[in-house]
Amino acid sequence: MKIVLISMPDIAPVIMHQSAFHMPNCGIASVGANIDNGHEVFIIDLIRKRRSVRKYLTKTLRKIRPALVGLSAMAWQYDTCTKLAKLSKHLLPGVKIVIGGYHATLMNKEIAESPEAEWIDFMIHGEGEEACRRLVNALEGKDRLEDIPSLSYKSNQHFHHNPRGELLDLSQLKLPIRDKRRLTWGYHIMNSKIEVMETSRGCTRACTYCSMKHMYGRTFRTFPVERVLADLDDIYYKRKSRWVFVADDNLVLNPERVIEICDAIIARKYRKLHMVVQADCVSMSRNEEMVRKMALAGIRSVFLGIENVSKKNLAIARKGDIVDASRKAVEICHKYDIMVVGGLIFGFPDDDETAIIENYQFLKSIGSDTAYCQILTPYPKTVMRQHLLDEGMVTNIDDYRWYNGMWANVKTRHLDSDQLQYLVWYHRQKVLGWWEPSERIRSQGRLWTSIWIYAFRPLLKLLIGRTLKRYGWEERYQREMKRQACVNVFKDLEKI
Repeated sequence: MKIVLISMPDIAPVIMHQSAFHMPNCGIASVGANIDNGHEVFIIDLIRKRRSVRKYLTKTLRKIRPALVGLSAMAWQYDTCTKLAKLSKHLLPGVKIVIGGYHATLMNKEIAESPEAEWIDFMIHGEGEEACRRLVNALEGKDRLEDIPSLSYKSNQHFHHNPRGELLDLSQLKLPIRDKRRLTWGYHIMNSKIEVMETSRGCTRACTYCSMKHMYGRTFRTFPVERVLADLDDIYYKRKSRWVFVADDNLVLNPERVIEICDAIIARKYRKLHMVVQADCVSMSRNEEMVRKMALAGIRSVFLGIENVSKKNLAIARKGDIVDASRKAVEICHKYDIMVVGGLIFGFPDDDETAIIENYQFLKSIGSDTAYCQILTPYPKTVMRQHLLDEGMVTNIDDYRWYNGMWANVKTRHLDSDQLQYLVWYHRQKVLGWWEPSERIRSQGRLWTSIWIYAFRPLLKLLIGRTLKRYGWEERYQREMKRQACVNVFKDLEKI
């Protein structure tokens, strides 16, 4: 059987311009790799075909003529996902469509009752490797749809939802597809090649704004160290990539294991390896030896979820009082020349303009190298969503296209959605100002940081200065939001 697995073209350019980095989807690559031998599996990351989605898929699907097309999407990508399902059915009337990922996991029953269910044949909730493997076998008569855990399937035009299956034994999973079966290429961060891997799945934290527990429960499972090293070898030696994004939701939940992995990587003596990871502030602030080993192993950048400086807001998010831990975590990272991307969330119920300013000032005061700032988003099925609904704070209940963290879908007791959106944007410009790459960042990318410092930034300062002089801040904001609103508009998909 021929199978094509596709990730969405939609992106959320929170840190950099949408063309600055394109990373492969590790999820569909893992699902494809674990389908039984004897099938032809192809992987498509549409992030690399954003300018010609319909043209590319029309050509590719008609050439391959797959029996099954798999689509993976988050909530804010789901609208595009349904359009691609419809396009696939239009191009190949007999093709079967299966969707997976976070949105299908959280909303499978709602999707089953929606108009777009017409274009969908199967849904997978939770981890996809085993359910998709068995689905493929069932389509060839070697398994039964009703026996496959975590699968929703159609019978007489109505969906039946099988019970969720057990979490997978990660030691049994094969390495993700990164060879010629991956039809798209050119993955990069700035001017460097990049690949994606994972060393663990899940998180035991209780953050109320996160939907991860619906995917994995509040669990933390790890891949064997030998498997992690084999994955890194594949990226480093076969794919010739020196930049690696580690997709773990929280790499450092087990500091002893992190040190073990780092020691193994250090012993391998990779040259010019640059890894980017995600971590929590508490673990990083309490384990300096772990951070030191991370730096020696090639971890050059870490995203830290600082989230907010308000104790009340942190309590609502169930983060605990992590302000001091955030400050200490940044200090330790910088001690070992690890770049810090500081994550902030705005738009909690009691936020006002002063709160927005104070959060930006705190991020600047602790020396975060760059900022990943989002607006509180009422993601489906989360504790935070229900809290915000109960408080009457959700202003966009179900148009999920805007649920990517960049847009205000909530209001506060002091700010409506439009005011919140504007003030988060405005004070980022005023408080954080123009980005100044530190020496630790410049050492990681002399070419692109030099281009930014000596070419792009001076030019942008000139152009934006003229715009401000002529139109003022609000007009500049309106122009920027108009541009951002078009980032994930694919006009060729509207004609299906």
